[in-house]
Amino acid sequence: MSLRVTFVAAARSSPLLAERFEDDRPLDQAGWDEVQRVARDLLPLAAAELRYCSPTPRSRATGDALGYAPLVQLALRDCDMGRWRGLTLGEAMAREPDAVDTWLADPRGTPHGGESLLAFIARVGGWLDTRPVDDGGRIVAVAEPSVIRAALVYVLKAPPATYWNIDVRPLSTTTVTGWAGRWNLRFDGVSAQPSRA
Repeated sequence: MSLRVTFVAAARSSPLLAERFEDDRPLDQAGWDEVQRVARDLLPLAAAELRYCSPTPRSRATGDALGYAPLVQLALRDCDMGRWRGLTLGEAMAREPDAVDTWLADPRGTPHGGESLLAFIARVGGWLDTRPVDDGGRIVAVAEPSVIRAALVYVLKAPPATYWNIDVRPLSTTTVTGWAGRWNLRFDGVSAQPSRA
């Protein structure tokens, strides 16, 4: 049996330039407003047999606001950023420019004292690979954009550097199908109808 896992990116809690590593802030008003605007489109995902979320306040709040009542999954937590936790990229760069350069260039690097990019991708991939096929075919998971990026790198078996080239927007959806070790990225949307000549 094949699984269908749809990731929903958590609504925002700050403007993009103010995003912080391992951000534990709740949704801001703009985030709540965005959830209300898309709720009708995302509500059908609540019919999934299993509903999960990252442990962050904004992921939990997004899932609850969409009517998913998700179960928190620690494996879907953000990358452990060690001493950079709570900093913006700009703040980390101002304090430790060489360490940030190392972190961005080396997927095994942990200059912040936390988790490497490779370990983060493997953790999220391991979560995907251990989803119970027997409990149903549809899963929805509300997660931080970084978690979804890690899942996509894992699913596509892409080089770790690909992580930096994936843009996951708040409240966007990404679907993968398959089972342990064999995942496919699925694009859903409106198909063009063939024209009649």
